[in-house]
Parts: sequence; structure tokens; C-alpha cells
Amino acid sequence: MARIAFIGQQDFGKAVLEAFLARGDTVAGVFCSPDKPGAKPDVLKADAQERGLRVFSFPSLRSAEAEAAMRSLQADIGIMAYVLQFAPQSFVNIPKHGTIQYHPSLLPRHRGPSSISWPIALGARETGVTIFRPTDGLDEGPVVLQKKCTIAPDDTLGDVYFKKLFPLGVEALLEATDSVLAGRHREQPQDETLATYEGWLHDEEAEIHWPGHVDTIYNLIRACNPAPGAWMMLDGVKVRVYDCRKHVVGRFVSRGHKPGDVAGVSENSIVVWAQGGLIELLKLRPEGGGKMGAGDFARQRGWPISDAWRSWVRPA
Repeated sequence: MARIAFIGQQDFGKAVLEAFLARGDTVAGVFCSPDKPGAKPDVLKADAQERGLRVFSFPSLRSAEAEAAMRSLQADIGIMAYVLQFAPQSFVNIPKHGTIQYHPSLLPRHRGPSSISWPIALGARETGVTIFRPTDGLDEGPVVLQKKCTIAPDDTLGDVYFKKLFPLGVEALLEATDSVLAGRHREQPQDETLATYEGWLHDEEAEIHWPGHVDTIYNLIRACNPAPGAWMMLDGVKVRVYDCRKHVVGRFVSRGHKPGDVAGVSENSIVVWAQGGLIELLKLRPEGGGKMGAGDFARQRGWPISDAWRSWVRPA
């Protein structure tokens, strides 16, 4: 069994840590980001402390103190499981067999921090996980292992991450570790001609632009569900949209209707015009409030049920 130096955070890091321990590997030490003032303790850090593992929280992994701590572990391999701190080569090369890192996309596509969201927003039908050697470039190191998964037409960010990339990533890190330690792995340089980079999918990127095509809007809403939540102004209120449906309408039905206008209201939903179709809002969250059904939002404003829009929908 391997002697591991572990670097990570949050639920994914905790799950990977537990997977290595469950199969009998020795975790010599765990590196976590320092807790932010007023924030809850990181779940990986709390779990490692409860297990009596050595835990290090350095403001920077570039420091001499971080390197000294890594050297003291005498690790066979370093495992990076969701790491936002920059880890320099002088740090990651210390373990006997170096370090491997998890990234939730098929590198070199979708380098960057919101790599799960952007493939969904861009309408991709496939994504996956990459285990690679970290370098000083952002997600640029040679690939050790990749695993693919589909993005179904109605999958949300939550579906893709929790049901697919999360368990696939744990599995891939275990497999890659065994391959590297046994000397069976092959490192494949990334093809820079295929590389893409996207930054954080923040509030500015999450705004719904209703003149866009219905597919583009639907993909954005899926990519932002559950966070940060795609948003729009509705009856003068900023609302974040979560669950929704996409409807294609007849070729000439949308003429005379302005994108972003409410097309109708049902018991459980609000239906909005977009180019080429309708978006049926099912769950939303008004600014300053909690999540609620779109039908409840409409009733609070006294909007009458008007379901003529159903006759415009083209059968799937």
C-alpha cells in the first residue's frame, strides 16, 4: 500500500481521502487551505483531524514551510483532489513518484475553475475527468488517465457533478495512483491546438439573455443549477431560475411575441418566450428569499392561469 501526501478540500477531497484509507493506504499528511474567517471548517480538514491525521494549513504552498512539511512526510506520491491553491513544482515533485491531480473535464478542453459548468452551457454531450501531472501552467500538465461520461440533454450541473464526475473522479484517482506506482502509466502531453480556457461562471455570465435561442438559454440554466443560479428580472424582481423545461413551438407561432415576455402561467409554472421556443420555469428564488415554485411566485402577484401556450408546443 502507498504512503500518500494528500492535498485537497471540500466534499470531493473528503471522499477521495476516505477511499484511499478504506483500501489500506497510509495518508502521511493532509494539506488544506486555511479556513476563512466566519466560514464553517472545511469538511476534509475536519474529517482528517477527527481521524488523527497530520493536517497542514499553509496560506501558500510556495512557502519554505510547506516544502519542509511535504519533505517530512516521505510520501510515495502526492494526490491533489480539488485544489485551488497554486502548488509549485518545488512542492509537487517532492514525493518519490511525484504528484497527480484531478480535473473535471477532458483536458485540454475546459481548463479553468468552472470546468463542469461550461461544457453544459455550451451544449456539449460529453465530458469527463482527467488525472494529470500538475505543472506551473494552469491545468497544462501531461495526462496520466482520462475517463469519459455523457451529458444527457436535460442534465443539470448537479446531475453531472454528483452523479457522474464525483464518483468517476474518485475511481480515476485510485486507478491512476496504482498505475503510477507500478510504473504502468503513460504520460501524454496535452495538444495545445485543442486547448480552451474559461474563467469562473459568476453572476455576470449567469444572466439570461432572452433574445438568445431557446437551446442556449436552457443550457445556461442547466449549467447554473444548483449554483450560482441563472437569473433574470421578472415583474421587477431579480429571480434565479433552477428547475425548468424547454418547449419547441411551431415555426411561425413566436412571431409577434417579444423574447422575455411571459407567454402563460400554469398551476406550477411560468412560461417565457425565447427565440425558437418557450422556457417553462418550475422553480426559482427571488432575491432575498428562498426557493419556491414558479406557480407560487405567480399567485403571489395575482397572475391568472393562462395556458393557451400549450397549444403552441410542438410534440417532441
